[in-house]
This record gives sequence, structure tokens and C-alpha cells, in this order.
Amino acid sequence: MFDRLNDRLKLTVKEWLGGGGLAPPSRGSGFWWPVVRESFPGAWQQNIALVDADVLSNPTVFACITLVASDVSKLTLSLVEADDEDVWRPTTNPAYTPVIRKPNRYQTTQQFIERWVISKLTFGNTFVLKVRDRRGIVTQMHVLDPYRVRPYIAPDGAVYYGVYTDDLTGLEKSDQTMVPASEIMHDRYNCLYHPLVGVSPLYAAIAPARQGLAIQDNSTGFFANQSSPGGVLYAPGAISDDTAKRLKQDWNANYGGANFGKVGVLGDGLKYEPVTMSAVDSQLTDQDMATKEAICEAFHVPKYMVGVGDPPAHAQVEPLLQLYYAQGVQAILTGLEAVLAEGLELDPTVYGVAFDIDDLIWMDTPTRTKAAGDAIGSGAMTPNEARAKYFGLGPVKGGDSCYLQQQMFSLAALAERDTTNPFPSSTAPSAAPAAQVDDTTPVPTMKDDGVDFVKFCRDLEAKVYAA
Repeated sequence: MFDRLNDRLKLTVKEWLGGGGLAPPSRGSGFWWPVVRESFPGAWQQNIALVDADVLSNPTVFACITLVASDVSKLTLSLVEADDEDVWRPTTNPAYTPVIRKPNRYQTTQQFIERWVISKLTFGNTFVLKVRDRRGIVTQMHVLDPYRVRPYIAPDGAVYYGVYTDDLTGLEKSDQTMVPASEIMHDRYNCLYHPLVGVSPLYAAIAPARQGLAIQDNSTGFFANQSSPGGVLYAPGAISDDTAKRLKQDWNANYGGANFGKVGVLGDGLKYEPVTMSAVDSQLTDQDMATKEAICEAFHVPKYMVGVGDPPAHAQVEPLLQLYYAQGVQAILTGLEAVLAEGLELDPTVYGVAFDIDDLIWMDTPTRTKAAGDAIGSGAMTPNEARAKYFGLGPVKGGDSCYLQQQMFSLAALAERDTTNPFPSSTAPSAAPAAQVDDTTPVPTMKDDGVDFVKFCRDLEAKVYAA
């Protein structure tokens, strides 16, 4: 795969760092990469460190990531070309279309885009390895495991990526292979600390996600005990340790777990009092809702899109989807299009890649019909364009022209009329007097000898026009 790379680029990371050739992006004096995250300072020392797998088990985090990834991946991705009017239209090209339709041997375009977005939202970075043919054209694209890729910076400012061995993508057997930036598509999210290191929304959602998991764990234990809070057995007087253990064991064995609900008999003045707050007392529902809303805020996803709360009352579906697109999806789509177009080395003045957002915001039939009628009636679209956009129908004969009503005039024509004759007379002009023709001259016939009938008719016609 890396036959075209020179021997220097095939050195391992140890050899590079040992020779002082490259350095990883740093925050302060050391390597920044967030392998271990803490919900609060010192949490790692207390074994409360959070890893991605931990946080991803939170239902709201899982819903936000998978919702955005699936919505982006379901949009149609096309190669577009600028026509003579500088309008971008879908097209095909033998050098670029095949890799867009089939990025690699084991993924469809939908799976490839979904993995791209999941990596970006989960790790803050998406690394895509390019595979070229002998012509230098990109024929395969592989989304790499972010944990197996590291960016490095050379003293001259050049960027390289250290990539670990990956049998699926066909990387060479070595500790880590150095790949120049020209062979890696790097899409990053929220570069808060370094322009080459993106930060995932999980960076801000870790605390509420962990709290949500703790609430769920607490609820699980609470209901596993059949919603019965823990308590204390009080004795009126002093008892020995052996007696206390015996009473505890007897109580748990006879009235705990599966025996919950049985009638307990307490003698010798023993009294049972619960000490753990119930679900209502601790307001677990309100706290759980607060953690879900905080997670949605971190991912810029409206909470009603993942089932957290209800959508605004009396709101239509289309405006809600447009809000979701504007604040949660559009930036990801724009970044993906730009990185993919640059990675495929498309001429930006001729070619590009674009998603069809109509696949996301799909109107109901009455709304589509009205929108198509308004677009055609205003001359903004041809009938064939409206048929394709709003109904997915093919063209019809005569449908490639824009139509407007005849009584409509341009502003320039109206200005010219107002300049030349701003106040036309309201009275109609009198009719021209009828032409007077001398009817005393006898009309010859074809039988009259010596009379040119054709010449007579022409002379009569000239007299009429002269009058």
C-alpha cells in the first residue's frame, strides 16, 4: 500500500522520536491526547475515571450519537459539477464517482459515512486513509480507529500521522507507520486546544452522563429490592454484637429479597425505621431529566429529537426538523463535504461533493404540492425541476421552461412606461374619418375592350391608401 512512500516515511514512531524528527501536538509541556477522562479532578486516583465505553452506555449519549450519524448517512452523497451558470448539479466522473459509490471492499457509502460521523462525535477526530492506484487517483477510503492514529508535526511544520497496524485496511506490519498528511483525510471537531486535535462533545457530557448512569444503577438496586428502602433495627437497650448479627441475618433471610412483603414480628421492643430515601424523596426523575438535557445541549441536539421531553406544542414537523438540521447536523455535513472534496483532490472551481438535505427534511404531500405550485407559478423552477425535487418524478415534454403569466412586466418595462407616458389620457381617440372614394368612375369589367383591369385595380387601391 505504501510502495510510493520513500524509506524515510516508513520509519516507525520510535525511530522518528528518537532522532528528534517529529513531535506530537502538545498542551503545555506534554502530549495532550485525552486517553483517560475524569469527571472531576482526582477521580482517576479513586477509580472513577471515565472511558468512552462507559459513557456510551448512557441511553441519551447513545441516542444523540446514533441519531446524528444515521441521519447524515441516509442523505444522498453526490459528485456535483458547476455548469455555465455556476449552478452545482449532480454529475459523474470515472475518476471520482466509483470511490464515492463504493468507498472500500467491506462498506457501503451509507456505512462509511455513518462510521465517519460516529468517530467524529465519539472521539472528536475522524482519520480516513486514502488508497491510490498507479495514476494517483483515490480508489479506496478507510475510516481508521482513532485510538490507533496520532498526528505528528515535523520541525518544518509538515504534518504526519502515525498509524498502527490494521489488517482490515492492509497497513504494513510495524509498530507504527508514518503517513504524510496528503494520504490522510482528517476531519476534526471542536479544536479547543490544538488545531490538529478535535474534542468530542463527550468532553462536556461526561459529568451528566456519569450522573445519569449512577441514577440508573441506583434505581436498578432500588427496584431489585422491590422498591423497599434499607433500614435499621432499633433495640430499647444495649445488645451484644452476636445478638445484632443474628437479628440482622434473621431479618434479611426472612423478610428481604424474595420474602419481601411478609409480615415481620418484632419482640423485645425492636423497632424498624427506613434510612434510605425513596425515589420520590430524592427526586430521581427530575435529576435524571436534568442530566439528559445537559447531554443534549453538549451534542447540540434538540431534546425532543431523542425522546427527552415533548416537542413544542402545536409545532409542525418541518420547522422542528429545520431547527435540528441547523444546530445539530449542518456543521457536520459542511465539514464532511469540505474534507472529502479536499481529500479526493477535486478542482474546487469545477467539482465538489454535496449531500441532498431533502432526504432529511421531507414535507408531507399537501405541503409539497403547494411548494411545487408556488415554485412553478413564480418562475423559480421549471415543471420538470419541481417534479424531480418534490415528487421524485421524471421529466415530461415541454417541462424544461419557466412559465409566467403574460400580464406580468419587468420593473425596467414599467419604468420606461412611466417615463415616456406616465399619465395617459382616459378618453379614447376619435376614429379616423372614412376614406372618400370617387365612385363616379365606372368600374370596368374583364370584358371591356381596351381597358387594363389590373392597372385599374392598382390605381384604385393607391387612391384608398392615399385618402
